[in-house]
Amino acid sequence: MSKKHLAFGKKTYIMGILNVTPDSFSDGNDFFTQEKAVSHAVKMEKEGADIIDVGGESTRPGSDRVSKQDEMSRVIPVIEELVDKISIPISIDTYKSEIAMKALDVGATIVNDITALQGDKKMVNIVANYDSSICLMHMKGNPRNMQKNPIYDDVVGEIYSFLKERAEYAMFHDIKKENIIIDPGLGFGKRTGRGIEDNCEILGKLDELKRLGFPILIGPSRKTFIGNVCGKNQQLPVTDRLEGSLAAACVAVINGADIVRVHDVKETRRCIDLIDCIVR
Repeated sequence: MSKKHLAFGKKTYIMGILNVTPDSFSDGNDFFTQEKAVSHAVKMEKEGADIIDVGGESTRPGSDRVSKQDEMSRVIPVIEELVDKISIPISIDTYKSEIAMKALDVGATIVNDITALQGDKKMVNIVANYDSSICLMHMKGNPRNMQKNPIYDDVVGEIYSFLKERAEYAMFHDIKKENIIIDPGLGFGKRTGRGIEDNCEILGKLDELKRLGFPILIGPSRKTFIGNVCGKNQQLPVTDRLEGSLAAACVAVINGADIVRVHDVKETRRCIDLIDCIVR
């Protein structure tokens, strides 16, 4: 597999999460140093990851923004070192054009933008000029307020319309269709725990989003809805959501997901290899 091009349709790709942050919801501070981050990325590749997604700002519900300088100092040295230590593509998880441009300069080939090119007006031109892949994600609100009171009449229909518009915007600004990936944004402004499980509905109706004609990235790993659904009367802690994460990943692939973004690479790889053997 090329470091730049992914052959969608032949297999499901696993994107290993590398949070170089002190405050991410699941693994904050676990890989905050460059040495730990690089070592974990190498481990994830050995366990079967196809992409490493490097992020320097937590986007958990209620999180605060970090400065460009802090984010840059967290992610760029890690990407620079990883380029020579792993053979799989590197994704930069950012909505800031300066961070993305520097990451692409030093070897990243995918931009994972939770704002779908809305957070920084310069991002669309950078992605087009570098001919990089771009992941466009749906989010209601922003990380600070997205879970306060999200409301939908038709959650899948709204996501469909949003991602369609964002993809058209990207292509209008010279981003190639084959470089676009879409993400419905599980956990980002979605209702959970009060009798309405938007995330489960999205997973069950991924085939509707598939009609947009773009590869789908899905990120259920260790999310709150898994703690709510699997915990019955008491939400499961983040450390006890592996089985639910694997179930969500398998359902996603059966229903059309092309990339699954996960913390637990080894376990997910084993599940997805079996699912791929059945459905592909």
